Amino acid sequence: MKPDIIFDNRHDAGRKLAEVLSQYQGKPVVVLAIPNGGVPIGLEVAKAINAEFDVVITRKIPMPLSPEGGFGAIADDGTMILNENIVKKINLTMPQIDYEANKVRSVIKKRTLLYRGNRPLTRVLGKSVIVIDDGLASGITMKAAVTSIRHRRPKEIIVAVPTASTTALPLVRPVADRVITCITGAPPYAVSDYYRHWYDVPDDEVVKVLENWRAQHIMRV
Repeated sequence: MKPDIIFDNRHDAGRKLAEVLSQYQGKPVVVLAIPNGGVPIGLEVAKAINAEFDVVITRKIPMPLSPEGGFGAIADDGTMILNENIVKKINLTMPQIDYEANKVRSVIKKRTLLYRGNRPLTRVLGKSVIVIDDGLASGITMKAAVTSIRHRRPKEIIVAVPTASTTALPLVRPVADRVITCITGAPPYAVSDYYRHWYDVPDDEVVKVLENWRAQHIMRV
């Protein structure tokens, strides 16, 4: 049985999530969204609490012959997280790990150029960082994102997602200072089940959101 639908779409999810994050209004906060699905949600949160907004690019490392699953994830600064239990279970060798990881690094490099161009990573030193995605299924990509951001010495890292699986939360909580979610779900779990209107967010939509945000921010400055 599917769970009750909670969010009309990602923008609605972002607005609902922003209500839970209202305590960060007006504080030195950076919202970092994980592309692609986290971007519309992060946009709504950043607007609502008047925060800086950018992306943190992280991708799962797909399992050989079973790409829908992942045995790890890589972030845009090179940080790599492996799920050691899965690595052992499917008997992955280091050459296999390196081969799959290098393919992901290539994708991240292309997406970084597309989304950020030559801009450096957003400075988060001493600031609160809210990391956003449209949901946590396994939690591995979020763990990579948080671990990556931690290297940049923020004041604190808050993981905020509209929905999360009960199996993902124990993976993410130890690396974050705080985890916020509107609703959790037990297996069998799918992020899309909590949205009425669900689609794969295309790259051009992400680029448009970021370009519009940057243009408006420059105008305010």
